[in-house]
Amino acid sequence: MDVTVGAIAAGAARARKALLDLEQTLNAADAKLGDGDTGSMLVRLSEAMAGSGVERAASPSEAFGTLARAAMAATGSSLGTLVATALMTLAKRTRGRDGMDWTELSGHLAAARDACLARGGAALGDKTVLDALDALATALDGVSDAPSAHGKAAAAGEAVLAEFRDRPCRMGRAKFFAERSVGLDDPGMLALVRVSSALSMLDQTEEQRT
Repeated sequence: MDVTVGAIAAGAARARKALLDLEQTLNAADAKLGDGDTGSMLVRLSEAMAGSGVERAASPSEAFGTLARAAMAATGSSLGTLVATALMTLAKRTRGRDGMDWTELSGHLAAARDACLARGGAALGDKTVLDALDALATALDGVSDAPSAHGKAAAAGEAVLAEFRDRPCRMGRAKFFAERSVGLDDPGMLALVRVSSALSMLDQTEEQRT
């Protein structure tokens, strides 16, 4: 089993670092369609999760639950709510387990996607973060190790951004400016793709140092 409490805690810390670097990029993307605060909100959320004491969790389920509660406490935004919903779904699906194999990740992400679709009321194709999550879940099907997961996730992320860039947004505030959203990246989708890629690069850097 490769995905343990330690790996989850390390991932939360790495996500915080990645989002600190991405804050202004994500704010700029959101400013074209919304309030311009997606990056700052996600930094606040990631700092709460990284400082939640997740490393002291007794199991992966408890770790995911700890992160979900920290996310809910940090923000009431729609994107933050989806992050918490996804994490709580992972907590439920890993209950009673000491770890998680990489081969299970695709199924867990698909379940998180479905829970978020039900919670947020969006549909696949609406040009939201959930289209990116769906792309990751699909790309990771059959993956059995971290290097393969990182490579496939990075490729799928760039592909889904390209696929949806010239489509209109159909959810959130951006749907009221649908024509303006054509040619732009959805901020939530961009955030998930960029964080996934950043986590992969951080992992590769750490591997080179060992």
